[in-house]
Amino acid sequence: MAMRFFNRLGASLLDRTICSSAGAAALDATYGSRVGMHVEHYRESQLILIWGSNSIGSNLHFWSVAQAAKRAGAKLICIDPRRTETADKCHQHLAVLPGTDGALALGLMQQLIEHDWLDHSYIEQYTDGWPALRAQALAWTPERTAAVCGISAGEVRALARDYGTVKPAAIRLNYGMQRVRGGGSAVRLIAALPCLTGAWRHRAGGLLLSAGGWPSVRRAALQRPDLLAARNPRTVNMSTIGDDLLRTASAEFGPKIEALIVYNSNPMSVAPGSPAVARGFAREDLFTVVLEQFQTDTADYADYVLPATTQLEHFDVHTSYGHTYVLVNEPAVAPLGEARPNTEIFRGLAARMGFTDACFHETDEQIGAQAFGPEIDFMKLRREGWVRLAIPEAPFAAGGFPTPDGRAHFDPLGLGVANFIAPYESHQSAPELAARYPLAMISPPARHFLNSTFVNVTSLRSIEGEPLLEIHPSDAAARGLVDGALVRTYNDRGEYRCKVSITDRARPGVVVGLGVWWRKFGPAGTNTNELTHQRLTDIGRGPSFYDCLVEVAAADATARSSAAQ
Repeated sequence: MAMRFFNRLGASLLDRTICSSAGAAALDATYGSRVGMHVEHYRESQLILIWGSNSIGSNLHFWSVAQAAKRAGAKLICIDPRRTETADKCHQHLAVLPGTDGALALGLMQQLIEHDWLDHSYIEQYTDGWPALRAQALAWTPERTAAVCGISAGEVRALARDYGTVKPAAIRLNYGMQRVRGGGSAVRLIAALPCLTGAWRHRAGGLLLSAGGWPSVRRAALQRPDLLAARNPRTVNMSTIGDDLLRTASAEFGPKIEALIVYNSNPMSVAPGSPAVARGFAREDLFTVVLEQFQTDTADYADYVLPATTQLEHFDVHTSYGHTYVLVNEPAVAPLGEARPNTEIFRGLAARMGFTDACFHETDEQIGAQAFGPEIDFMKLRREGWVRLAIPEAPFAAGGFPTPDGRAHFDPLGLGVANFIAPYESHQSAPELAARYPLAMISPPARHFLNSTFVNVTSLRSIEGEPLLEIHPSDAAARGLVDGALVRTYNDRGEYRCKVSITDRARPGVVVGLGVWWRKFGPAGTNTNELTHQRLTDIGRGPSFYDCLVEVAAADATARSSAAQ
């Protein structure tokens, strides 16, 4: 509610860490909501595709289950441009080029069709749009798929054989593969796979992304759209906050942003297109308030920093994220010093602005009690700490997807059949740009950080060492780079300096800028987002962090990026 009443004053609230909404929107388009498996059922899977996820670093509650399945005989395959710590522990690693996951899904479909590894009964009864998708998939031979994805045709055939013949087969998607121009379409294509093989018939088959879309949250009770009285306040996309802060008032974009409250986020570090973000936050006429516990890069630009409570100090409830449970967060200690929960700050702001609606007087516990429908016993939740959602063991064995007709839709109204969409920046889609900047850069979180969280912890920075750019030995040799040397990574948008690590964790043609380091800890006061852009994904309007071409040179080289000239 705070976002809604404050935006009408020409101000903006900036919350949360940026994560791609492309996958969530894509699953909604196919299945009607973000459907998924129970995470514990992966123990019974015989094949697990870990697609775009470094689960050891970002999804431990899944990884422990995947390891149990592996010990019981399951085959684990990791699909990721980088040879991650998770890939090290899997039976096979497919190092696809960034942004080509949709092409791989189509290539798998072509082989499923050619070898008739299809569950025709499931397709006929519980899906819609298969003929059009089938016609499209047939063009994606293993050779064509391999050429686009940067792997071998044999790898495409072998993966399709495994997925088509091993049962039950499960897919664990995560956000890494969505952060490109065609991220939404790629998720739609991958989401079709368990329908084609009938994997949903098994409780250990199907797929899982966030599972946050299960209908357990009464969002209208929390957001109170009824109080808007037909007003339609604008929403500013955090992925374009740099450009938005630099815009003047216009009919297209609305009033100029003159005041900003940032909470639960560190946009100066995590938002794409850092040069524009920095210029926006540096505006003398922008009034900025940051609710924080630490002096982040964003707090450095604040007019006021208000001390916020940590998770240990306030009440909260948590919906599922990669599992099918609801959790309660009871405070362990009273707020320290002058720290206040975000909700208390907004209640105080509402009172000061003269809002008298009853919702602005509700306690956090009262708000939490309204968050769930009758399927969640709130008193039991508080008593036991968690409640498992009342979801069937194999929820989609007989269709029943949350769409009007209960079917999965490969060709949802208004979207058409998903196809492979090449990245904004790649050798295929932008050959002239690639001639100047031939390396694709991805920037996944370093293992001991959670996006930009924990970067302030000295002991964790000591473990990570310092900001690093991983590069394959062949690419390093072609540029005369020495391991551990200071390098410049650059493109038309800017330049990022850090040490280089020559390693086969990076595949040829791809460099990995491990993040998300706070800018103040970078050798030149920047991080990898100096190079990323603010263009959005095809579905969901999410960020395209991993859709980025660069060049790398020794820091003392004479070549300079156009941005630095």
